[in-house]
Amino acid sequence: VAVSGLEMTQNAGCMRRGRDEVDAQLQRIMKSIHENCVKHGTDDENYVDYVRGANIAGFLKVADAMVQQGYY
Repeated sequence: VAVSGLEMTQNAGCMRRGRDEVDAQLQRIMKSIHENCVKHGTDDENYVDYVRGANIAGFLKVADAMVQQGYY
């Protein structure tokens, strides 16, 4: 999904990116995903439930976008 997003951005902006730049962007995206999963999926015993963390992070991202668009 991340690669598709980068490709769509590149195509829409008529940009060309080198392999190293794309790899660096993907690494930043994956690190961000991991950080959000840990942030939202860690329980009191420091166990990280990645599915729970990803679901909560995704929900919050959609909710924040809806609030920014004026939906309450």
